[in-house]
Amino acid sequence: MANEETGPAWERLEEQLSWYERKSQHHKRWYQALKVAQIVIAAGIPVVAAAGASAAVAGALGAVVVVLEGLQQLFQFQQNWISYRVTAEALKREKFLYLAGAGPFAGVERPGAVLAQRVERVVSQEYGAWAESQRDTGAGGAGGDTSSDA
Repeated sequence: MANEETGPAWERLEEQLSWYERKSQHHKRWYQALKVAQIVIAAGIPVVAAAGASAAVAGALGAVVVVLEGLQQLFQFQQNWISYRVTAEALKREKFLYLAGAGPFAGVERPGAVLAQRVERVVSQEYGAWAESQRDTGAGGAGGDTSSDA
């Protein structure tokens, strides 16, 4: 028997899934933009040097590459992209199992309660991993806080 798309657990699931999908895309775009910029600028360094530009120009381009990599390391765009994508996929899995009344939702008396527990487990695991990565790297940036878009 299929479960209904209503109730606080369903709303929480939809809210969290939407947040993680948005943030995953956001971090993916930033990561890819920074990497493309780094590649293009780094490729330009030998070109400007060969064209006779001053050492200051080549040095400045090199410095820009370093700053771009520093931003990537500071804000952890690649790591957050992957982590948020994994969490979004885990939430999708819970959604599909819930809707089908399968897996842990099969034959239970209160599938909404089971959904609430499973959604919160997925979200808290991701938040714990995010917090641990912030302690380990001393990185800044937004991430792990699903209560706002900040």
